[in-house]
Amino acid sequence: MKKIKPFVRHKYAAKRCEYQGIKFPSTLERDCFIALEELKKAGKILFTLRQCPVHLPGNVRHVIDFFVFTPDNAYFVEAKGRDLKIGADKRKMVEDLLNVQVHVVKSKSDVYRLFSES
Repeated sequence: MKKIKPFVRHKYAAKRCEYQGIKFPSTLERDCFIALEELKKAGKILFTLRQCPVHLPGNVRHVIDFFVFTPDNAYFVEAKGRDLKIGADKRKMVEDLLNVQVHVVKSKSDVYRLFSES
């Protein structure tokens, strides 16, 4: 007999969703992906990589939501509805160790704004 899993709400209220067969942990991340796809079609960006792990000292791993490549540069982009202290601390470690800037976006419009300025 198959067990029925009870519905468990995500601790940060993120809603899992799917778009074009790709599963996303939140609707915000899906919306940012859609925005990046539109920017790719417009020629502003070349391509993106999703869910890129960065291995930090102390056997700690931080996953960057999007690694975005433009004709001139590369960007680390994280979609954050709620930016918790542990995420901010890990992001700071990534920035310090790799000497990069991690851009935090809170909406689809933030993605458009980020790549219209560059």
